Amino acid sequence: MGWNTPASASRAGIYAALASITMLFLSLALIFSWRKHAGVNWVRTPLPPVLYLNTMVLLASSGTLQLARRALSLDRAAAFRRWLYVTLGLGLVFLAGQWTAWREMLAAGFYMTGNPSSALFYVVTGAHALHLLGGLGALLYLTIRAREIRWGLRRRTTVEVTGIYWHFMDALWLCLLGLLLVLR
Repeated sequence: MGWNTPASASRAGIYAALASITMLFLSLALIFSWRKHAGVNWVRTPLPPVLYLNTMVLLASSGTLQLARRALSLDRAAAFRRWLYVTLGLGLVFLAGQWTAWREMLAAGFYMTGNPSSALFYVVTGAHALHLLGGLGALLYLTIRAREIRWGLRRRTTVEVTGIYWHFMDALWLCLLGLLLVLR
């Protein structure tokens, strides 16, 4: 399969998008790291414990997406749809957990404009949540179209590209959580 096929073009497109997302988050990490080491107004911000539970939920969603992909490769349509629904649900639970974390931060008196450390929390988690919404949109598309689209190459490519993006969002979250722990 050459680079001029729809499947390879889709993979190239998702990798280009992921490179762009990576640069965005690396830039944010560098800006906030520089700001912390400059020492101006940096007040240590505690992280809400729900973030750790949220991490487990997101990692579980990667597992369920892999189960869906496996069901697809075994031509088990019902299992494929079921695991997609579970993955979509876990993604929504993750976003609800992020909302809970933001509310806990606000209740504790940590606001976006309060200090650079709390701004880091809101900017990084908010940007990740927006990108995760894109992944949820792709998962929703797959769940809606799972019964209607043939199980051919195009279907498998859509599932593959969605999987690449979703797993990237999980790995990115782990890096961001580490960043929050180090820089808070």
